[in-house]
Amino acid sequence: MSFGTKIRELREAKKLLQRELAAKLDIDTPMFSKIERGERQAKREQVILLAKLLESSQEDFLSIWLADKLYEILKDEPNAAIALDLTKYELSKRKK
Repeated sequence: MSFGTKIRELREAKKLLQRELAAKLDIDTPMFSKIERGERQAKREQVILLAKLLESSQEDFLSIWLADKLYEILKDEPNAAIALDLTKYELSKRKK
């Protein structure tokens, strides 16, 4: 599930309008709409605020948001899976 899909589902479940959340994020409604449609990336601070506003896990929101960012970088790369494996390996070394 993409970040945009996640926030749209939660927003609709809470019967909130795009313009309401856009105002709380201090952006215009068309910009918020682009974030929901995956045409624009939210900023990290916006992701954290959206998690709070939609009463959701900040960790989940940041994970989905970051996955979307990685996908945008790697989607056209033939060695994307290998690059992700190498990155995962490097990250696992940091945790020790």
